[in-house]
Amino acid sequence: MHRRHCLAWLAGLPFAAPLVDAAAAQDKPIQIIVPFGPGGSGDISARLLAEFLAHKTGRAVVVDNRPGANGIIGVEAVRSAPADGSVLLLATTSTHLANPSLFRKLPYDPGKDFRLVGSFGPGSTYMLVRPDAPYKTLQDFVAAAKKAPGSINYGHFNATSKVTAALFAHEAGIELEAIPYKQVSQAMSELIAGQIQVVFTDTVAGDAFVSSGQLRALAAHSDARLKRYPDLPLITESYPRFTIRGGFLGIAVPAATPLEVQQKLNQWINEAVTTDPIRSRLEGFAFAPAKVSLAELATFERQERAKWKSYVEIARLEVQ
Repeated sequence: MHRRHCLAWLAGLPFAAPLVDAAAAQDKPIQIIVPFGPGGSGDISARLLAEFLAHKTGRAVVVDNRPGANGIIGVEAVRSAPADGSVLLLATTSTHLANPSLFRKLPYDPGKDFRLVGSFGPGSTYMLVRPDAPYKTLQDFVAAAKKAPGSINYGHFNATSKVTAALFAHEAGIELEAIPYKQVSQAMSELIAGQIQVVFTDTVAGDAFVSSGQLRALAAHSDARLKRYPDLPLITESYPRFTIRGGFLGIAVPAATPLEVQQKLNQWINEAVTTDPIRSRLEGFAFAPAKVSLAELATFERQERAKWKSYVEIARLEVQ
């Protein structure tokens, strides 16, 4: 579709006016701010969506990585952005579910300052070690940690990787030392180099390392064994109380964004994640994409935020 035809089509929609905001703003690009560095699950998912939205709207769609402070820097950039649907936030477990329980003075309120308008589906988690790690099974790993308490370091780069590792250590009755990183790529590089011994990460970010053989998945956390790796055991098979949900990825907008714009974005994202090639890519990463309404997203956010509060408390993590 030619650009001018696409823009004319958009202008004819009852909900298109707030999104393009008259002729002067019709060329305004859509910006997706990812509050973490390149190469992570959020970055990969955002770029898949950006390509879809560019084709769908005829507008330029730019992915902007703003890493730092457990996602807070990127979130703040979107909170102060125009509430017209032109600036989107890649919302994550860290930014919308866990940070309220990890920070005493969080500069934003995810429930009041933002509205979720889409989801990439429930995710799954890899427990990654080096290919030559001495522990070949989850039981070997736990035995090694018990034999030498505090000798095993885990790398974390967001709330999901940090809380998941801490909660696993609690359930397994072991001590793991936490090593913080700014980006997932840094943690993976350090794991490959042997500076740390384990990383818990979502399957989107970890897939390339597992499929290439650079790292080995010791176990996974998902609702069922991964279709791609049916022999890979689930953590819950050994620790059934380890019920923490896999990483969440979605799209949020400032709360003041008009409802009709939220509804249109929700429609587009639902179409994107349930249509190939994005659907098959997400399923290949062990995500389960599905259509979800604005009301369902709001309910999910409230319920999951309460669960993550309990995870932080159980893992006895220090609030910053």
